[in-house]
Amino acid sequence: MAWIDPPEDEAPKPARRKRPELTPGQRALSLLVRREHSRKELARKLTARGVEKEEAQATVERMTAEGWQSNDRFAEQLVRTRANNGQGPLRVRAELSTHGLDREAVAMAFDSYDGDWSENARDLVRRRFPGVLDDRALQRKAAEFLARRGFTADQIRAATRYDPDED
Repeated sequence: MAWIDPPEDEAPKPARRKRPELTPGQRALSLLVRREHSRKELARKLTARGVEKEEAQATVERMTAEGWQSNDRFAEQLVRTRANNGQGPLRVRAELSTHGLDREAVAMAFDSYDGDWSENARDLVRRRFPGVLDDRALQRKAAEFLARRGFTADQIRAATRYDPDED
C-alpha cells in the first residue's frame, strides 16, 4: 500500500503540549484521591513510578502528617470492602498483615466493623447454595467454600450446620 501525503491545503496538527513532570507529593495525592493506601503500599507505588526510595518515604511521612494518608482509615476501609465482597475475617486479617500494619491498627479496624461475620457467612451460603442444606455432601461443599473465603470454624458451623467432627 502506498503512502498518501495529506493535501497541501490541510494544516499540520499542532504538537501536544508536554505535561510537566509530577512531584512526588502530586503523585502521592493522585493515588490517595482514588482510594486509601497503607504507608507501605504508597511508598512502594511511588518508588515503582520512579521516585527515589528516601524521597518516597519522606513524601509518605508528609502525607501522613498532613492527614492525607492514614493506616487506620485504610484498615477500616479494607475490612468493610472485603467483608462486603464476601471474604471472612481470617482472610482479611491476613491481607492486612501484608500491608505492614501493626496488631493494634488491625484490631481497631475489626472493632470498628459494625457487621456480623456469621451473618455474612450465612448470606453467602444462601446465595451460593439456595434451598435447605440437608445433604451432608452439600453441607461439606458449603463449608469448604466458606473456609476458602476465610471464615472461622464457628462461623462455618453456624452458617452450614455442618460439623466435621460428626463424620
